[in-house]
Amino acid sequence: MQTHLSPEFQGTSEGAEAEAILRKCVHCGFCTATCPTYQILGDELDGPRGRIYLMKLVLEGEEPTRKTQLHLDRCLTCRNCETTCPSGVDYGRLVDIGRAIVERKVPRGTGSKALRWALKEGLTSPLFGPAMKVGQAVRAVLPQRLREKVPARQDAGAWPTATHPRKVLMLAGCVQPSMMPNINSATARVLDAAGIQTVVASEAGCCGAVKFHLNDQEGGRDHMRANIDAWWPYVERGEVEAIVMNASGCGVTVREYGHFLQHDAQYAEKARRIGELTRDLSEIVAGLVPRLQGKVRPRAGLFAFHPPCTLQHGQKLRGGVEQTMAALGFEVRVSMNESHLCCGSAGTYSVLHPEMAHTLRDRKLGHLKALEPKAILSANIGCIQHLQGGTRTPVRHWVEVLDEALVAG
Repeated sequence: MQTHLSPEFQGTSEGAEAEAILRKCVHCGFCTATCPTYQILGDELDGPRGRIYLMKLVLEGEEPTRKTQLHLDRCLTCRNCETTCPSGVDYGRLVDIGRAIVERKVPRGTGSKALRWALKEGLTSPLFGPAMKVGQAVRAVLPQRLREKVPARQDAGAWPTATHPRKVLMLAGCVQPSMMPNINSATARVLDAAGIQTVVASEAGCCGAVKFHLNDQEGGRDHMRANIDAWWPYVERGEVEAIVMNASGCGVTVREYGHFLQHDAQYAEKARRIGELTRDLSEIVAGLVPRLQGKVRPRAGLFAFHPPCTLQHGQKLRGGVEQTMAALGFEVRVSMNESHLCCGSAGTYSVLHPEMAHTLRDRKLGHLKALEPKAILSANIGCIQHLQGGTRTPVRHWVEVLDEALVAG
């Protein structure tokens, strides 16, 4: 696709990157078939091809409108279109650029600004934990839409105390320790059973995705830099073999630190190295199956697995969880219908676009419940909580199920 950048973007890094991405686009439209918002709304401008057209116009000098912004806002950034695209268009990176430009040019209303500020500052604040405890204490009387965002209080269980020569760093995350603390401790216990020690750098926090995808891109990069600073001493001393992510949303972001910080002379090389060391938990556990066999006693019953978009499209990891769990004796199946489509969680999307998010959630749950599972499993806290809000079937992180099956001693 030929693009003629307006003088405003000529010679800029965002203009050069956008132009290179657009050059790959042949406008074939294969992506519309796998775009969740296009599937629901049937509007060309609510699909990747239409959004690319809108961004091209902006880059060529046309002034964006609130309608332009709305079409870009409605994108879940699930990156399903990247999986489908025969030309390898980096749509996720293009929409980051397009959103940032439109955000500068189109003022938001007071209500929208306030909600976005509350999300990007509140979810990453040290006060999130105390606020979540208050919410859990009064959860029974909360309105339904708010109750869906507040999980029941969860016991994290004991953190393993053994030391091992093999060590990995783990990102605790910004909301996971308060919402579902057992995911992190279950991860540590499973790795401990396989002879790997989990280390958490207390100074590390949000991966940066929350602010970045709410168009506070520099604020997101500040979180990235803070995490690199927290992890770098361990990396520099060679104390850890990997940085493990048990939230696939965080994982896809940290893997791309090198891209996000490529123009930062102080952090570019460190960011690249951090990205290289980052592994999703499923990748780590897949290599530990021989060590875990004999230490796991699965209970009978079928589990349905929902692969998050950030796992299957963002990180391009498909089938690993199901294969690993099957090798350890669990019966895990993925829905035969639309397993590639987003559940509607998508970070803060379910708060900003609840109607679309709930439509996608209920559609997803319909396919998953057709399997008649004892529980639904996933690999990202956002998906887990979002799905749980629409069903009485337990929705859990797959590592929690594996942890429960560990044989004592």
